[in-house]
Amino acid sequence: MHALYNGCMETSEVVRLSAALERIARLVRGAELPGGLSSVAASTLYALATEGPTRLTLLAAAEHVTQPAMTQLVRRLEREGLVERRDDPSDGRAVLVTITDAGASLSAERRAARADALATVLDDLGPGERAALAAAVPALEHLAAAPTPARTPASTAR
Repeated sequence: MHALYNGCMETSEVVRLSAALERIARLVRGAELPGGLSSVAASTLYALATEGPTRLTLLAAAEHVTQPAMTQLVRRLEREGLVERRDDPSDGRAVLVTITDAGASLSAERRAARADALATVLDDLGPGERAALAAAVPALEHLAAAPTPARTPASTAR
């Protein structure tokens, strides 16, 4: 395991953090969410909502699915009025997938439902624990945004 943060985190702390994040993700994923979307469909909508129009090939790589699978997903989302496909102005051979207002609204509703589920659990914590989590949010956001080999298109292309 890597020497993390110049030795500031012990291996056992990293293992505990990883396990806690997995349990929190499971708890949040278990919330009742509108739209009946698969996790890949929801993740794709979120990516489009936050990152803007994206090539289909990059969406497939980011979601770790084949391009044909992403094409099918985008077609379904398009039929549901959640995304649109447009020609890429920088490359006439490529297509950009864009989220619609309905897709952005559904994505926001799902994020709000997950936040509500998490808020319910946070109510069980004491003020000191809630303050510690609030203080950790910037570091967690930085960690979530960090490029990793699993997220770079070249390493996920199959």
